Amino acid sequence: MSAIKILSQRKVASGILTRLSFKSQVLNSTTTTSLYIPKSARGSSAKPALYWLSGLTCTDENFVEKAGAFHSASKHSLSLVIPDTSPRGDSVPNDEAYDLGQGAGFYLNATEDPWKEHYQMYDYITKELPEVLANSEFNICKNYRSISGHSMGGHGALTIAMKDEGKSYASVSAFAPIVAPAQVDWGKKAFTNYLGSVENGAKEYDATNLLLENGPFPELGTILIDQGTDDEFLDNQLKTELFENACKQVGQSKQINMRDGYDHSYFFILSFIDEHIQHASKAIKARMVNQ
Repeated sequence: MSAIKILSQRKVASGILTRLSFKSQVLNSTTTTSLYIPKSARGSSAKPALYWLSGLTCTDENFVEKAGAFHSASKHSLSLVIPDTSPRGDSVPNDEAYDLGQGAGFYLNATEDPWKEHYQMYDYITKELPEVLANSEFNICKNYRSISGHSMGGHGALTIAMKDEGKSYASVSAFAPIVAPAQVDWGKKAFTNYLGSVENGAKEYDATNLLLENGPFPELGTILIDQGTDDEFLDNQLKTELFENACKQVGQSKQINMRDGYDHSYFFILSFIDEHIQHASKAIKARMVNQ
């Protein structure tokens, strides 16, 4: 296992925000993650955490700088794990478009050249990163975790939680997620390039399809989604109603909040992030009590 390099550490909301990097064997590149540990969790043997997956064009720093999540995380004694959105580096394939390549990993395991050598984000998020953090000085617990994300990251959070055979996640939530990527241009482009076809993506990494094929997922409790009504991508890329209808069809517990007047930006996330952290904390604490 590669050694962790500390890039920076800052005190925030009585906790410590660490930006770290290590050589990922899964991504075949050096990767960067931000990690927040509240004061109340320091020294504990098993730190529960919320994994946050960001959207297209983002790095780990967007959420850190714009989401305003640290006071709420501190209040609920919940650590935050904020990985990058793709592999990076001069040797990592890229594309001139914003929605493919670096910054657009789509949280899947690519099977096609030239992407497959590096773009294994699903395995990185679900296996390697939790393992590295659990076996480091930070001691982030693998058994008590939840997952959330925005846009492409919301797609990632939903599909990762639903595909998790080990039922590692106590809850899942999302802001403006791409809920049916096989039916929209962002997803079709990603699936065609990374996986060879839209059909492959629909089978493996489409939240609405996964829900219809394998749902409901009672172990995830109530799936929480916030979506702005003034989101410029709502009608052509996000299509929240498709996931809502699938939840109704299979009997999946959900809370889908259509937030009047909000757009796709981090101002939207900033407005409601406390509710998502509370949602994750409540589910994790319930799991800890019951196990």
